[in-house]
Amino acid sequence: MHDAQARPGPTAVSPQASCGFYLVHRDAGFVLHMSASPEHLHEMRQVVFKAVTGSGIGEAIAESARLVASELVGNAVRLCGPWAPVVVQVFPQEDHVRVQVHDPEPSAFPERRDQATDNADAEAGRGLWILDALAPGWTVEPSPVGKQITCTLPASDLVSV
Repeated sequence: MHDAQARPGPTAVSPQASCGFYLVHRDAGFVLHMSASPEHLHEMRQVVFKAVTGSGIGEAIAESARLVASELVGNAVRLCGPWAPVVVQVFPQEDHVRVQVHDPEPSAFPERRDQATDNADAEAGRGLWILDALAPGWTVEPSPVGKQITCTLPASDLVSV
């Protein structure tokens, strides 16, 4: 085989891989397989922001997508423990940004708590309010590898947190 045949062509995008972090670019978005760690969470947040702004959507929505992805991965870590395997997918479109996070626990679905969002004594439970504000109508579904949470953030009339 010639070297030219072994290399991806100029339009192909090679995956970026490191230990516990495998990023595949798809169209304007990406699919990221990662072990949830503080370092990987930081990298994931940067990739989300870059993918959304790189698609022509503004920084405010990119920040909201980054916040939603962080919240969902944080929930997976609280549920499954540090280094849990998660898959993060982000797909910016003209009128919305879809953020999906898969975690390996199929039976533990997010539940809203009976507390006010402004409860200063609450130590947890605000994340679902964030999802409701930024991605109304988010869904949770069982998947072959656990569960998938899908959030769709409108690219117009987005409420900032």
